[in-house]
Amino acid sequence: MTRRWVFYAGAPRANILIRLMVGGVFLSEGIQKFLFPAALGAGRFAKIGIPLPDVTAPFVGGVEVVCGALLIVGLATRLAAIPLIINMLVAIATTKIPILMARGFWAMAHESRTDYCMLLGSLFLLVSGAGSLSFDRALAPVLRKSL
Repeated sequence: MTRRWVFYAGAPRANILIRLMVGGVFLSEGIQKFLFPAALGAGRFAKIGIPLPDVTAPFVGGVEVVCGALLIVGLATRLAAIPLIINMLVAIATTKIPILMARGFWAMAHESRTDYCMLLGSLFLLVSGAGSLSFDRALAPVLRKSL
């Protein structure tokens, strides 16, 4: 039953809007980590104290590209949402909590608005799934037979 839940896509068609929003932002941000490594990739990771930035930044960028693309097409949506949730929790802990401590709640609230939306959007997709306009839905008959 658990394996079937992972690919269940009975949520409304409107879920495609959340998938396109969340997936599109992650896909774009992941690509930019490779295009602009000094500002958005390893250089930024080093600046904020992430260990092994030359390894972690490309890894995170790759996760964002792959999982963002999976969300956009609605393939393994729930599984793709999990690393993105972890990604956002780490981003909030490493970049927004220091702002909270140094400059207060409202500065942190302003700076974290995108992170907050991406975290909640990813959580939404984890809970609700891809929706009926997705590869998860198209593959459901095949998956039911094999699971």
